[in-house]
Amino acid sequence: MSIWWSLHLRREAASVPLARRLLLGAMETVGVDPDVSFDLSVALTEACANAVEHGGERAEDQGGYRVTAYLDGETCRIEVADSGPGFPPRRVLTRTAPAPTAENGRGLCLIQELADHVHFGSKPGHGAVVSFDKVLKWREGTREDALLEAM
Repeated sequence: MSIWWSLHLRREAASVPLARRLLLGAMETVGVDPDVSFDLSVALTEACANAVEHGGERAEDQGGYRVTAYLDGETCRIEVADSGPGFPPRRVLTRTAPAPTAENGRGLCLIQELADHVHFGSKPGHGAVVSFDKVLKWREGTREDALLEAM
């Protein structure tokens, strides 16, 4: 089974739960294990929040951001892309968590912990892309052919 969807969202905080709910609903429909769904939804929330916060100079920028999710066989891949300034040099490649007293900066580290594979792409001045994937587990009693009949 393979499904995918893509959203173009405004850089507003209200867009984040919309993307998360759509992902959770799709995974519930096809029978993904709730723990895996939760991990992916938290990672998506962090990636979207990052795009809203840093994806452009002003919230009114027309660029917005894009969320694409692919559920393909045993894997879910999610990509969040914005049209902002990109990641600062050296910021993305470090796996070190921020200082305990820092008020932000944990999102990218959290995505790395929750996903199986993560890729951060950046073109300074032209945007950033966060893509991550995770091997899916299925709820007990869920069979792929039964899921196909439901769709």
